Order: sequence, then C-alpha cells, then structure tokens
Amino acid sequence: MDLTCCACSARKFARPAAAAPARGAREQIVVSPSYRGRLAPSPTGKLHFGSARTALVAWLAARRAGGALVLRIEDLDRLRVVPGAAQAIMNDLRWLGLDWDEGPDVGGASGPYAQSQRSARYDAALAQLQASGYVFRCSCSRGEVLAASSAPHGELGPRYPGTCRQGPRNPERPCALRFAMERAEAFDDRLYGAQPAGEGDDFIVHRTDGLYAYQLAVVVDDIAMSIREVVRGADLLSSTPRQLALYRALGAEAPAFLHVPLVLGADGVRLAKRHGSVAIADYRAGGVSAPQLIGRLAASLGLVPAPTALRAQDLIERFDPQSIAREPFYLRTR
Repeated sequence: MDLTCCACSARKFARPAAAAPARGAREQIVVSPSYRGRLAPSPTGKLHFGSARTALVAWLAARRAGGALVLRIEDLDRLRVVPGAAQAIMNDLRWLGLDWDEGPDVGGASGPYAQSQRSARYDAALAQLQASGYVFRCSCSRGEVLAASSAPHGELGPRYPGTCRQGPRNPERPCALRFAMERAEAFDDRLYGAQPAGEGDDFIVHRTDGLYAYQLAVVVDDIAMSIREVVRGADLLSSTPRQLALYRALGAEAPAFLHVPLVLGADGVRLAKRHGSVAIADYRAGGVSAPQLIGRLAASLGLVPAPTALRAQDLIERFDPQSIAREPFYLRTR
C-alpha cells in the first residue's frame, strides 16, 4: 500500500531529524494528572489516515502531559452511523497502540461515552440557554438563508442574516433553535497561534428533526468530561469561536485547542472517509504493520524526518506540538 506524499510536497515537508529533547526542555511541558484530553471519532465509516493522524497527536499530548485520555463516540446523527463502525474504530486505534483511560469499553466516571446516550445533558444545557435568552426559534430553510441578499458566505457556509431574531417568520413551520451570537472571541491555538474572532452569525444548536447540533453537543460533553485540551482537525478551526461563545453562555471555562493540519490528495482536495482516503484497516490487510504505519503518520506530521517503523510510545518523550508541520499533508493513495 503506497503511503508516500506527492513528490512536490516531499521537499516542502522535509525537516531535520527529530532529536531527544535538550536538557531542560521537559520543564516547558507541564506534567499534570489533571490534564484530560479526548478522542472523539464519528462511527460513520472506517478510521482513515487523517483521523488516525489526529488521534496520534491527541494520544501523544495526553501521554506527554501525564494526563488522562477519554474516548467518546460521536454518534448523534443516527442516519449516518454505520453498524459496527464504533467497534472497528476502537479496534484500529488499539492496533496502532493508541489506548484510552475512559471510554465505552472500559467505563469511567464521565460516562456514558456515546453521544446517543447523553441527550438528557443536552436537554439541560438547552434549557439553560433558553432561560438565559441565548436561543431563538427559526423557521428559515437552508435555501432561504442561501437566497438572502444579506447573507454573505464564509468558511462555515452562508451566514445567517438574523431573519427570525424577533420571532419566526413562518411560525407554522417546524422551527430550529439558533444561538444568538452577540460577539465572537479571538483565541490562541497551540499550533496555529493567535486566531481572529471569525464569523459571528447565529448558528443552529437544535435541528428541526429533533437532533442536537454538533456545536452544542461537543461543548456540553467536553464540559461534563472536564476536557482541558481539544485536539482535532484543522477543518474545525473556524468553528471554534462559536464553541467559545457556548462555553461562555453556559458559564464554563473553555479548554485549550490544538488543530491538526488536514490531509489532502494530490488534487488538493481534503481526503476523508467519503473522498479518497485509505482506511487503516486496509493498510493492515495489505500487510503494513502497526509500527510501520505509526512511523508514516509521524513523518506526515513532521515528528520524525522520514517514515520508519516505531511504536507510538517511542514518540512520547520527544513530542512537542510546536514541531508539527503547519501545512496540509499531501498523500498519494495510488
């Protein structure tokens, strides 16, 4: 199974050999048993290369800090959930040597560890937001938001023009609940540094089909599970100000954020479960060993200079999030 980057990108990502931390370097990283990170896969398909990269960074951050790692299955959208995918993802993570301290298969004090079993917590959070006047009913369809002349497009799609802030325009329709975004916050990302406040439009927290939106569910869960650092893909970087607003509205302290650069194909399009990426299970079936794949994941992140077989635990002592390559990684899948 070919897992090399495009030739044009190999030179771009070339880095000096990773060395052991210099004397005194470890003091720059706080080792704290109160550190809590998380893995939060969606069981909508197999674990793929990009998700495994992010999982490796989350695992290394937690293990380097001497803290705990929580596994949470984000299965809110039941129509997209693939039967057996959650267990298959856990199997792949364990095969790679990435374990966790709390989760659906090991238990823990913060369970249940599947979002489909946590609706009571979302209900309570939504009630709190409603009582504080942070949400309003909205009857606008996506098409109407798209068509609104005052709705410019941003990274998160069309910006909501505030049509229903004073009440739903068509109250006879099923209504979603939107969060009234008064102000967006700037923040510091552990890899990308200072980030602007970004888009401040009102966003959906409860859909017309009765499902809670990702933005609300993930914040409620991270609060309840005392997550102190969120490691996730850079595609979610622009949505962070929305989540910071929810933390503030719910009276909770926000965690630190570390966004991992995306994996792209040779065509520059993001590789994902539904677009071109190769599943970890396929590499495994093709004869690639776990140490070989960990080495390739580490090389794609810039943690080692070139792919070489190693265990995830071999990277703990040398791990520094600032050494992660900030550019997208170009993966050749054929």
